[in-house]
Amino acid sequence: MIQKMISRVALVAAVSSLAMSASAQTVRDVASSQAHPAIWPHSASPSVLSDPESEGFIAALLARMTIEEKVGQTIQADIASIRAEDLLRYPLGSVLAGGSSGPGGDDRASATAWVDLIRGFREAAQQRPGAQVPLMFGIDAVHGNNNVPGATIFPHNIGLGAARDPDLIHRIGTATAQEVAAVGAEWTFGPTLAVPRNDRWGRTYEGYSENPEVQRSYAAQMTQGLQGSLEAGRPVDPYHIAGSAKHFLADGGTTDGRDQGDAEMSEQELIDIHLSGYTQAIDAGILTIMPSFSSWNGVKVTGNRSLLTDVLRGPLGFKGFTIGDWNAHGQLPGCSNTSCALAFNSGLDMFMAPDSWRGLYDNTLAQVRSGEIPMQRLDEAVTRILRVKVKLGLFDAKRHEIAGRLDLLNTNEHRALAREAVRKSIVLLKNEGSVLPIRPGARVLVAGPAADDIGRASGGWTISWQGTGNKNTDFPLGQSVFGGIEESVREIGGRANLSGDGSFSEKPDVAIVVFSEQPYAETLGDVRNLEYRPEEPLAILRRLKAAGIPTVSVFLSGRPLWVNPELNASDAFVAGWLPGSQAGAVGEVLVAGRDGKPRNDFVGRLSFSWPRTAVGEPLNIGQPNYDPLFAYGYGLTYRTPGHVGALSEESGVAPVIVNLDRLFTGGGAQAPWTLTFRDMAGVTELGTEALTTPQGVVYAKVDSSAQEDGFSLTLPQGGMVQIAGDASDFSPVAERALTFRLRLDAAPAASMMVGMGFSLLDLQPLLPGVGEWKTLSIPLSCLTAAGVDLSSVDHPFTLMTMGPARLSLADIVIAAPAPGAVCPPVARMGL
Repeated sequence: MIQKMISRVALVAAVSSLAMSASAQTVRDVASSQAHPAIWPHSASPSVLSDPESEGFIAALLARMTIEEKVGQTIQADIASIRAEDLLRYPLGSVLAGGSSGPGGDDRASATAWVDLIRGFREAAQQRPGAQVPLMFGIDAVHGNNNVPGATIFPHNIGLGAARDPDLIHRIGTATAQEVAAVGAEWTFGPTLAVPRNDRWGRTYEGYSENPEVQRSYAAQMTQGLQGSLEAGRPVDPYHIAGSAKHFLADGGTTDGRDQGDAEMSEQELIDIHLSGYTQAIDAGILTIMPSFSSWNGVKVTGNRSLLTDVLRGPLGFKGFTIGDWNAHGQLPGCSNTSCALAFNSGLDMFMAPDSWRGLYDNTLAQVRSGEIPMQRLDEAVTRILRVKVKLGLFDAKRHEIAGRLDLLNTNEHRALAREAVRKSIVLLKNEGSVLPIRPGARVLVAGPAADDIGRASGGWTISWQGTGNKNTDFPLGQSVFGGIEESVREIGGRANLSGDGSFSEKPDVAIVVFSEQPYAETLGDVRNLEYRPEEPLAILRRLKAAGIPTVSVFLSGRPLWVNPELNASDAFVAGWLPGSQAGAVGEVLVAGRDGKPRNDFVGRLSFSWPRTAVGEPLNIGQPNYDPLFAYGYGLTYRTPGHVGALSEESGVAPVIVNLDRLFTGGGAQAPWTLTFRDMAGVTELGTEALTTPQGVVYAKVDSSAQEDGFSLTLPQGGMVQIAGDASDFSPVAERALTFRLRLDAAPAASMMVGMGFSLLDLQPLLPGVGEWKTLSIPLSCLTAAGVDLSSVDHPFTLMTMGPARLSLADIVIAAPAPGAVCPPVARMGL
């Protein structure tokens, strides 16, 4: 008999409606998603982007290229799905290393391995017969060259927005470009110019501010930092790289802050708020622009010709090329990841087809030959791509002369710049009794789960896509918050001790508690409200406060969150954002100099309004009934202190919310649920990191309808995949269905079953063909008939295979039953 591992603690269930998925969006009003170019502001790619000699070279090269070579230029593959030798057959124009894609599948591979990998792809492209068009290699260097262990990791954009320092942004762009070029790449997918208007969005920290004034002041500076200032007749120098302004347009304005969702707004709001820094980036010479996954009034931007062609190539005057997001073209109506003339004809110049590039190449070639994609449109796109490659100097051997110059990574200068950025970005929200700065000779206790964790301080998009699993040793010459505080305190004759749980043997003069969100990226970061839920930091603060010890909180997060209880338990409170590999610079502001006076004052000001409640409705400067706890622009200093009284600890949301509809979405189990695997060896929790068990079970992330939104399992002996949690009442959703996407990666060797808990139905009649994703819908009434007690469910999803299997799963939800959904037979098990 199988023993249940999860305790049955009854919780009060609150049912929330299932948000409409991007794939199910309907176009409410076609006219509302069509832009009117006449009302848009004007900008223009600088004339020095090209010159008559370059245009002549491009025209001559284009005339020599075959249709196959032209189509190849419009397609980009990811290193996880292509080998260098594939370029001898397929004339692709670009390769990228996406999140969690590393050399040899190792996202912690050395910088030398990155150099060798990129060089191998480039050399293979040069060996291909026919027209010699160099490869363009892209990477997500969004806060430094963050894919490469040992690179400088700068604060995420949310912190840089608080600094309000355009010159700092320029210098960070320059440093990032050097560290990308040092490993042989010449293109980053940044700057991000999104204007996050709902902090529940999982990409909030990638935006500089809720107010487009910050993006407008930063866009040109970051563009010129990355690319340098373009000059007539001269290519971008080897120490600079191409940028890509993203995600065009309104990715930060989606309803409910849903990643890849729908921005429901007027065209004027689209212009006034979300055009943000795009005009400045274009004027500064940005070479590429990435359209958004998201929609505007029901129409996916990737397929919106009025935006990508009529506006972007009209009044905005952009002359570089557009690059799609990760298989974003596959989300358009009538399209798939391997076929989408609509995106190309709408104005997308290069497809990002990480794992679908082969099929997309074949189908795009056929569409050009049939006339579905006009030859004129193909030539237009290839001309734009070649124009950028010429300006980057890719046809010149000198372009990559610094590839392998690993002495340019994490230099003293770059680390000093990162520390400056940390000092300027942190924001002082509270400082009662002038507990800060910490005086000379103080005994300091440093506590909290994030105190000595550079990975938490760096957040998502750090080494791996989600930023999880990182250790301090992954950041050579990096410094944690504790490390910096300890160093600063020691310099002024004090002593700092680290105690994760806040315990101590000698009473300290002051305690600093460092706590954080867990790292996340994109959809996995979407939340339903803004309540900070971990209980441990608050318990530590309250114990220290009760002991009469002055308390300081340092909160590391990718967005403002409702932390009123923590604020009340703190004498001082610092919003540290996601400071990166030099997080220790926090100590240079918190700790005084030898004379007892501040060494560095706080200069950071909120670029996002801080919420008064945890509800999470949009809260932005200029909105009607604007009522934040701390307003946009707020930030105390040592010279201008302020008083924060006792705050309400009523969050505005139910104290216990049991998620009854979204069990596993966006690539992860949704709180309070966890994803587990159960076999004879026991129960293994499956998180964001790939793993292989001693029994040979292999767990990895896969793409279903979006990047890494599903997972695959190789099960040598079978077992159970389960969503697990405390027992909850599913009776309120009894009319719905257990719905999930399944792909068989090999023919099953034995029977498979699905259900809730250990009441299972025979899955065999519903199985898809091998390699085919299929959405399955099992009415909950079928499960109650099989014995499930919906009033107490601790495993709302179980998939069991009785023998070896290879399968992938995604989007496990409780939703309305699919039309015609029927009950599979009850499973028969000889247990």
